Amino acid sequence: MTKIALQQDRPLDAIVLGRAGVDLYAREANTDMADISGFNKFVGGSAANIAVAVNKLGGKVGFIGCVAEDAFGGYVKGYMSGLGINLDGMMTDSSGSRTSVAFTEMKPSDCTVLIYRNKVSDLTLKPEQISQAYIASSKVLVVTGTALSESPSREATLLAMEYARRSNTVVVLDVDYRPYSWRTDVDASIYYGIAAGLSDIVIGNREEFDMMETVIAPGNKDDDATAARFMRANTQVVVIKAGELGSKVYCRDGHSFQQGIFRVKVNKPFGSGDSFAGGLIWTLVNGGTLEDGVKHGSAAAAINVSGTSCTEQCQPERSCSTLSKPVSNLLTTLSSPP
Repeated sequence: MTKIALQQDRPLDAIVLGRAGVDLYAREANTDMADISGFNKFVGGSAANIAVAVNKLGGKVGFIGCVAEDAFGGYVKGYMSGLGINLDGMMTDSSGSRTSVAFTEMKPSDCTVLIYRNKVSDLTLKPEQISQAYIASSKVLVVTGTALSESPSREATLLAMEYARRSNTVVVLDVDYRPYSWRTDVDASIYYGIAAGLSDIVIGNREEFDMMETVIAPGNKDDDATAARFMRANTQVVVIKAGELGSKVYCRDGHSFQQGIFRVKVNKPFGSGDSFAGGLIWTLVNGGTLEDGVKHGSAAAAINVSGTSCTEQCQPERSCSTLSKPVSNLLTTLSSPP
């Protein structure tokens, strides 16, 4: 069993950096976008989803990001602060940018998602807005990769990761690759490579690692070779997700293992990766093993895709702050994984 060494004398369990926005989910299931009569509003965005996931399991969470000085920005901040998420690192941009908005169909597959990210606020985060002291107040810094896609957010993100390294704050990179945010895969692979080298744990699916290997190993599909390639610099753990095939986990000491999925009725295909990261991180900051963390992440992912939003169904509501009870809630909700 593998444990991740964390600085325990920190007031925050995790700080998440990246995108927070608004998700508008179709009210009718299995309905095409043209025929949908209306939408339900939730907070979304990969970083916000992860922060809420850890929070709802009982974790003490902070956030670094930026929303617009508009009604949607106010809604996002109000929702997150209402949950008790620390927003000392959340900035508000008044330059005319807009908070990210996504419209989605509610289908188990072939689901249309329309994301509006023109002049988006989260990518206006600036290096001078990153506080080393704030990052040093947390056991873990979680970075979602979309924040690397454009300046000045790119430089702010890399600086936050460097501050975390100086502060002995464990760095988790959730690749969160969105092709539309990048000029080319070559550009993306360069900056993701830099970020991976600053990270203790790198989490991504096979397609995301394919992008990251665009320059260094084009065409590679061998998970073992991928893990060995990224197990360098500071990286101690590589997690390669494969959807219905589960996930493979590789450790710096040579230990590796696989985790299956929990089978549920799927209502939507998105949001599972964010809940996976939330369940994994929450387990690690509470002293759990990597093996248990991946199992709990897989359970959380199943709960998410069986629900109707990313933040409201990302985890069961917290019932206590101990390790066992919320995790028991996760696992007893679902059938055993293969």
